[in-house]
Amino acid sequence: MGEGLRGQGLGLGAEKTVSRAVLLDASFLVALERETARGEEGPARRFLPTLRGRSLVISVVTVEEILEGAADEIAALASLQRFVIQGVHLTQARRCALVQRRASRRMGENDAWLVATAHSLDADVVGADRIAFERPGVRYLPFR
Repeated sequence: MGEGLRGQGLGLGAEKTVSRAVLLDASFLVALERETARGEEGPARRFLPTLRGRSLVISVVTVEEILEGAADEIAALASLQRFVIQGVHLTQARRCALVQRRASRRMGENDAWLVATAHSLDADVVGADRIAFERPGVRYLPFR
């Protein structure tokens, strides 16, 4: 998961583990919420411990997807607050345009924004739709 680095200025022989952030797709968040509500130990809840020690990030685009399908918007928004929420800015817009221009087949808009955000954060993507994220440079972690 992470790689050991000899840290400079950390003392003799000190090692620091560096772990990439993970960008959570809506498919993972929906599965996690459903499993938690039912008290089930499904694929998302079993996968969650593998992310221990990593920064859990969601894109503002994923927030929109979750809120769009939420029966209780206030409760859904409250549950999303436990994650780092990453906005989209010029960096992500430029990357998104590049991803779409270079694609042999155009990605869905939300998936393209997620890929662009993952690139800008140097993050892995966690989700359940490998085909949507089959792009060069995307490190995809399927939870199912």
